[in-house]
Amino acid sequence: MKALLVIDVQKALVEQGDFSNQLDKIVELIESYQRDHKPVVFMKHVDEDEESEFYRYGDEVELDERLLHYDVPVLEKETPSSFYQTDLDDLLKQQDVDQVTITGFNTEFCCLFTAIAAFDRGYEVTLMEEATATVNDEDTYNMKGLDIKNFIGTVLSWSGTAEVKK
Repeated sequence: MKALLVIDVQKALVEQGDFSNQLDKIVELIESYQRDHKPVVFMKHVDEDEESEFYRYGDEVELDERLLHYDVPVLEKETPSSFYQTDLDDLLKQQDVDQVTITGFNTEFCCLFTAIAAFDRGYEVTLMEEATATVNDEDTYNMKGLDIKNFIGTVLSWSGTAEVKK
């Protein structure tokens, strides 16, 4: 069975740019998975540091308002990997999931780390490139012309870790 992972679609990230196209795609996927009675899991990055944009008790750590009405499990994580020290693997195994589709933020951190961790655990992985986003750009990495989503998609595809779809 397939499951949809929606990673870190939180105010702290969503409010840093115009991600309406990616958010529309994420919502389309959520609704499609729910129509087909397939599991959907939201991941939420949290931090104990009061100065962090992901401070556990701050407003910015909350999910984007577009996700609030869905009745799905919300798991918290403290690292880029959605699997590291969370109940995600157990939750997926309880539902006989063997394939995961990854969406969310940030493509080059949490989506990438989660894809690799899922692959390492034996899941078939699909990264929905147009349903991921990042607040970073070519200037962040001082690499002119860098298309982060395309680069990550290429790395995952070439490595055999994930199928990458638009």
